[in-house]
Amino acid sequence: MKAIVVSATGGPGVMRLLEGEDPGPRPGQIAVRVAAAGVNYIDVYHRSGAYGLPLPFTPGLEGGGYVAAVGEGVTDFEVGDEVAWKSVPGSYADVVVGDAAEFVAVPEKVAVETAAAVMLQGLTAHYLCNTVYPVQEGDTVIVHAAAGGVGLLLTQMVKYRGGKVIGTVSTDAKAELARQNGTDHVLRYDGFAAKAREITDREGVAAVFDGVGKTTFDESVAALRPRGVMALFGQSSGPVPPVDPQVLHRGGSLILTRPTLADFTATREEYVRRTEEVFQMIEDDNLLVRVGETFHLEEAAEAHQALESRKTAAKLLLIP
Repeated sequence: MKAIVVSATGGPGVMRLLEGEDPGPRPGQIAVRVAAAGVNYIDVYHRSGAYGLPLPFTPGLEGGGYVAAVGEGVTDFEVGDEVAWKSVPGSYADVVVGDAAEFVAVPEKVAVETAAAVMLQGLTAHYLCNTVYPVQEGDTVIVHAAAGGVGLLLTQMVKYRGGKVIGTVSTDAKAELARQNGTDHVLRYDGFAAKAREITDREGVAAVFDGVGKTTFDESVAALRPRGVMALFGQSSGPVPPVDPQVLHRGGSLILTRPTLADFTATREEYVRRTEEVFQMIEDDNLLVRVGETFHLEEAAEAHQALESRKTAAKLLLIP
């Protein structure tokens, strides 16, 4: 098998394509031939050492592919089945092995590459607007990085639930993509809180879905209406410094949460339910999954450079 290996944390150049033995599945596991692996910011955090992992390791958590071998005791999958996953370490490879419970079946009407592109970001968008803050008809929310992977999917899901979206972007091209995706009001980051209050007749927004972090946090809190929800689910601009809880008091009993996907797919039942609902939206043409760029496996460094530049839009995939 071939896999990207990180032997020392650092910049994109620390990733190397190496060959090794296919380990095959152990009892309770399956081996999958990878059709596409998702490129996500958590992979950058792992590669850089911001989120530490034992060295050496193969980055990547998300993908889609075809079952190549089934371990003893596995009854849910057979060789040849199309599957996808959101959290199987070592996904930057042409073969990935993991516990069968970490994989979900891909329905016939959903392409396996589409499934690979939607697992981590699609499920993140799903739990944010269905559970962290269940968007109601007429709610106005802010979606940061509205032309990014999560942002494009989250905007569509908010609109599906009857909400209105104020989306932030950094370039004209991203602004146009956000508009095409259904964003009601597209703003640049500078002064977005004041503009959001103008849009909402000074009331403020019901929720802010913020995957940017350090550079947007203060204005995001300032944009909320009383009892609004600040959902900080990422930190692409860096971690947010310590917060004085009195900020939440002054804003009107605000709610601050730092959710993670693992906690909102904590059981197999919840994981499968959320995935099935996302796949159903795709099948019903209620969710368009956009792939921005694809890279060969050996181009993992280039993929990370593209992601970290924040000049990319939509999803990035590695194709073994």
